[in-house]
Amino acid sequence: MTALADATLEQVDALAALTETLVEVERTISRLQAARDGILAVGSRLALQIAEQAEHPDHGEMSARTVAAEFAAALRISDRTVQRRMADATWLVERFPLVWEAQGEGRISAAHARVVCEAGEHLDDAASRAAYSAQMIAFAETEAPSRVARMARRVAERFQPRSIDERHRDARKKRSLWVKDVGDGMSQLGMLGPSALVHGAFDRLTQMARSMQQHEPEQQPQQEQGQGQEQEQEQEQEARERVQEQEQRPGQEQKQKQVQVQVQGQADPRTLAQLRTDLAFDLLLTGAPLGHDRPGGSLAAIRGSVSITVPVTTLMGVDTTPAELNGRVPIDPVTARRLAGAASGWDRVLTHPVTGALLAVDRYRPGPDLRRHLRARDQRCRFPTCGYPPADCDIDHHHDAALGGATAESNLGHLCRRHHMLKHHSLWTVEPLGDGVYARTGPSGKTYIDRAPRPNTVTFGEEDEGREGVGAGVITAPPF
Repeated sequence: MTALADATLEQVDALAALTETLVEVERTISRLQAARDGILAVGSRLALQIAEQAEHPDHGEMSARTVAAEFAAALRISDRTVQRRMADATWLVERFPLVWEAQGEGRISAAHARVVCEAGEHLDDAASRAAYSAQMIAFAETEAPSRVARMARRVAERFQPRSIDERHRDARKKRSLWVKDVGDGMSQLGMLGPSALVHGAFDRLTQMARSMQQHEPEQQPQQEQGQGQEQEQEQEQEARERVQEQEQRPGQEQKQKQVQVQVQGQADPRTLAQLRTDLAFDLLLTGAPLGHDRPGGSLAAIRGSVSITVPVTTLMGVDTTPAELNGRVPIDPVTARRLAGAASGWDRVLTHPVTGALLAVDRYRPGPDLRRHLRARDQRCRFPTCGYPPADCDIDHHHDAALGGATAESNLGHLCRRHHMLKHHSLWTVEPLGDGVYARTGPSGKTYIDRAPRPNTVTFGEEDEGREGVGAGVITAPPF
């Protein structure tokens, strides 16, 4: 009997109707996404037209930033994200117009369009792109994106005028590293690089992890060997055989149960994936860059550091308010306390015990008080939608110092280099409203308000009257 053997005719008809509705909704979404790409591409063209009227050669990039900032502020998203979308949309509309049109007609989805365009990215000849697009659109209308991606790579190779060597040299220029926060105090570290190096690094980590799982204890002196030595060796051999049996089963790595191997009476409960990750961080945080270091070993002396904001009540263990990493990612109190204990110095941020507003910043060791105050107040770039941390920003004089602007808290704020340049070389203007609040006006005349985020702190109500205002501590320390 089938799963729907007991369904009534009305239920089967309802399922068919739902399916048709779902398909039509997905087609509508694809059409709207294509329309959005068209609008973004027009925005890019508008920026290009404005840039062509400018005399300075760098105004082309600044025009694109200006348009992207206007779109982003209105949409309440990052202007970097919008500018990337504008570039992607222009690339799709101008280089693969047949694919864009097919998506706009609802014949293929945005996912189909993406894999088709990515596979044909290096097709420079317009006629070849058109022939490739027509062939792949017909295939994509009846297949899933995953299948289209595999076929697209094969078809694109038939139209490639350049050798794989030439294309790889260009592709190597795009190598990069990035971080993505995923919550629960966890983040992802991504890497794009040459396949041989990436797979080689992964294989090395895998071999090291397996070596740890299968490690044999060193031979003990004859006089220290007990009567149970033979039995222990048999148990270790059985454990190793279980590990090898699990590894020989394809596709079972994520599903297999943790195999604990007895090593000198101790068990390592970590899975192969966990061991790979731990080894990778160990090498990245403590290993020396032998292939790139200078004669004096200056690169090897560099150590990673992070900033932790943690309420003092959390440090004392009387509260469970999460600490924050770089003002953006919650982390567990145990890690925060460990970093606080190892830190050589930390900033004390005094906040109002009820409202949480910033009152003052001091430090147990002497330092630039004003910089610490601004860093604690702003916590990020102060341009709307930007999240760059203060460590990656400039301290900007809202009223230029060269024109008499004071170097004071009321006239200073953090701006990342991108938005610092945008302020000086575009029609964006800023007006400080006091208490760290800014009004920024875009070229269209619309104003956007940006308020400094509240520090990661603990506040109290009337029932807590009489308690000391405690605030939070900002710790800069190595993450290991």
